[in-house]
Amino acid sequence: MEFQPPFIDYSVLLPFLFVAGTGILLMVLDLLLSEERTRPAAPVLAVAGLVGALITSVALWDSGRAAFSVSGGHAMLVADNFAVALNVIFTITGILTVLLSVNYLERTGHDRPEFYMLMLFSLSGMMLMGMANDLILIFLALELLSIPLYILAGLAWPRPESEESALKYFIVGAFSSAIFVYGIALIYGATGTTSLPGVVTAAEGGTTMLLLAGAAMVLVGFGFKVAAAPFHMWTPDVYEGAPTVVTAFMSVGAKVGGFAALLRILIVALPTLGETWATAISVLAALTLIVGNLLAIMQPNIKRMLGYSSIAHAGYILIAVAAAFDNPDGLSAALFYMFAYTFTNLGAFAIAVAVEHKEGEGVMLDDYKGLAKRYPWIAICMAFFMLSLTGIPPTGGFAAKFFVFNAAVQAELFWLVLIGIITSVISGYYYLRVVFLMYMYEGEGEMVLKPALVSAVVITALATLLLGILPGAWFDLARQAIMQSVQSLAAGG
Repeated sequence: MEFQPPFIDYSVLLPFLFVAGTGILLMVLDLLLSEERTRPAAPVLAVAGLVGALITSVALWDSGRAAFSVSGGHAMLVADNFAVALNVIFTITGILTVLLSVNYLERTGHDRPEFYMLMLFSLSGMMLMGMANDLILIFLALELLSIPLYILAGLAWPRPESEESALKYFIVGAFSSAIFVYGIALIYGATGTTSLPGVVTAAEGGTTMLLLAGAAMVLVGFGFKVAAAPFHMWTPDVYEGAPTVVTAFMSVGAKVGGFAALLRILIVALPTLGETWATAISVLAALTLIVGNLLAIMQPNIKRMLGYSSIAHAGYILIAVAAAFDNPDGLSAALFYMFAYTFTNLGAFAIAVAVEHKEGEGVMLDDYKGLAKRYPWIAICMAFFMLSLTGIPPTGGFAAKFFVFNAAVQAELFWLVLIGIITSVISGYYYLRVVFLMYMYEGEGEMVLKPALVSAVVITALATLLLGILPGAWFDLARQAIMQSVQSLAAGG
C-alpha cells in the first residue's frame, strides 16, 4: 500500500504555531542574548504571540476546517467553532497571566524568561486539546499541557513549599496520565481505532465491557486533571505552594483544557454510552460540589480557599456536562461557564497577587482586613469577583450558574440542581467573608499595584460585568460553537 501524506491546512495550525513558535523564539533568544536583554523582552514577545494567536483563532470562526487528514480517514485536528471558542479562552488566559506576572516575578526574584517559555508551551498543549480529534493526539496534548506546569509549580525553588507542590503535582499527574493512556488502549482494543469519529462508528455496533472500562479510565484520568472529587487531593497543596501567578494560570488553563478534551471525547466519541457516563458524571458533580464548598469554609489561606473553590466550580461545570446527554444546551452552558470563570477567577487572583507584597507574605485572609479604606476601588473589584464566584447578579458568575441550572432542569436532573443551589449558598460564606474582612475590620493591609496588574483587574472586572449584564449574546455564541461541532459529527467528523 502506497504511503499517502496527510493534507495539512496551515490556517488551522496558525494559532498553535503563534504560541509554540513564540516559546521557541524565547528559548533561542535566551541562548543568544544575555539574561539582562532577554528578561524585559520576554513578556512583550509573549503577549505579541498570544495576540497573534487570538486574531488567527477568531478568523477561523465558522470555517469548519481540519488538518492532518488523509483520504478515506478522519482529520487529526479540527477547527470547528468549539475549538475556536476554547482557543480564545486560552489566549486570553495567557495574556492576563502575563499582565499578572510582570511585576510579581520581579519582586519575588523569579523574573526569568523560562516562565514565559513554559507558560506558552503549556498553552499550546491546551490549544491542541481543544482541537484534537484523535485519542493519541489528546494524550500528547495533555502531556504538553502538564509537563511545563509541573516545572512552573516549582519555580520558587528553593522554597520547600514550591518544591513540594511540584513533586506532588508531578506524581499525581503521572498516575493520572497512566490511567488515561490505559483507558485509550482499552478503547482502541474495543473499537480498533483511536479517531474520535471512528470510535463512535465502531461503538454503534454494540457496547462491550472493554469499551466501558476504557471510558471509565479516561473519565478517571480527566477527573484528576480538572480536580473533581475524589481525585482532587493534590489541588490545595499545589495551589498553596506554587507561585501565585502560576496558581492563577493553572486554575483556569489546566481546568478548561481538561474539560475541553473531556467534552469532545464524551460527545463526539462516546455518545452511545451517554446514559452510563451521564450517571457517573452526575455523581462526580455532586461529590465535587459538596467536598469543594465544605472544605473551602475552613481555609485561612486565600490560595487554599481559591483552590477548594476551583474544585467546587469544576462541580458546576460537571452539572452541565451531565445535562448534555439529554440537552444540547448543557454543552453551551459548560462553555459559557468556562468563559465567565476565566475572567472572574483571574481577577480574584490578580488582587491576591497585589496583596502578596512579598512571596509567601500576604496570602492569609486576615491580610485583607481594612483594605477597603486604603484601596477602595480595588476592594470594590474584589467584592465584585467574590459575588460573581458566589453567583449573585449582575455578574458573569450568576449568568453562568443560571444557564447550567437551566440546562440541568431541562434534563430533569432536579436533585443535582438542588445540590448545586445549596452548595452555592454555602459558598457565600467563605466568599463574602473576604468582603466582610475588607469592609468591616480595621487593618494595615498593603498592596503592590503596578500598571500591568491594574490593567488585568480592570479588564477582568469589566468582562465579568459585561457577561452579567448581556449574557444572552455570549450564550448564543456558545450555542453556535456547539451546534457547528454537532453538525460536523453528523457529517462524519
